[in-house]
Amino acid sequence: MFFNQTTDKIRSVPVIQIESNRAQPRTHFSKQELESLSQSIKENGILQPLTVRKILASRYELIAGERRLRASIMAGFKSVPCIILDCDETQSAVFALLENLQRADLGPFEEAEGIQRLINGSGMTQEMAAQKLGKKQSTIANKLRLLKLTKEERQKIVGAGLTERHARALLKVDDIELREVALSRIILKGLNVQKSEILIDSMLEHKNKKGLNSHKTIVIKDLRIFMNTINKAIDTMNLSGIKAQREQRETEEYIEYMVRIPKIMALKKAN
Repeated sequence: MFFNQTTDKIRSVPVIQIESNRAQPRTHFSKQELESLSQSIKENGILQPLTVRKILASRYELIAGERRLRASIMAGFKSVPCIILDCDETQSAVFALLENLQRADLGPFEEAEGIQRLINGSGMTQEMAAQKLGKKQSTIANKLRLLKLTKEERQKIVGAGLTERHARALLKVDDIELREVALSRIILKGLNVQKSEILIDSMLEHKNKKGLNSHKTIVIKDLRIFMNTINKAIDTMNLSGIKAQREQRETEEYIEYMVRIPKIMALKKAN
């Protein structure tokens, strides 16, 4: 991807002088895959050089090739072939992320966390990061939304082998407790994406109905009869010349009914 212009800078670098990249997006390395790669390196050597940048006189920061470096150390190699790039910390972070993205084997959360570290570490906007990574700004925004899920939820999703689409479906649930219930059911029942979406929509609909019902004022049939009796009494007073007024309002705890009768008119009728 960016090696062809620097092939004259390939040299053997002691593994003890190479530091891991702090912006390395990959956090999970399969022990079995590393052992397999280590065996291959023992037999065939390192077919593709690692990529590093010089940070001190005898210190290098790894840009690309974390798996190759780890497997080489497992194989007992004391030094590895490296392409040495002349770049700053921000460019190094971009290259490290691109190298993993182009391999298309990063997990969705590793990718999102890598993009977030790149933005935070370099002061880039989402739009600038999208341009650097060759993606649409909306794609970057959607990737970063995955980080709204808690660390525990992400671990469960990865551990259960769920997909990025499962994670996106769960993002529809803002309530953390409800989301945890949904995730547990998805994992327990082994639901695919479509069935997971149906489950989540059903849970959200039930929650909304429950919320609406909790705010409804329950009206008893006998109470309506009583209110009609009051209304008829007020109507009768108005017909007899007493200008009575009524006012009704409801709160969460009460139905309030107020009747106003002018004193002067009421006294005249009484006399």
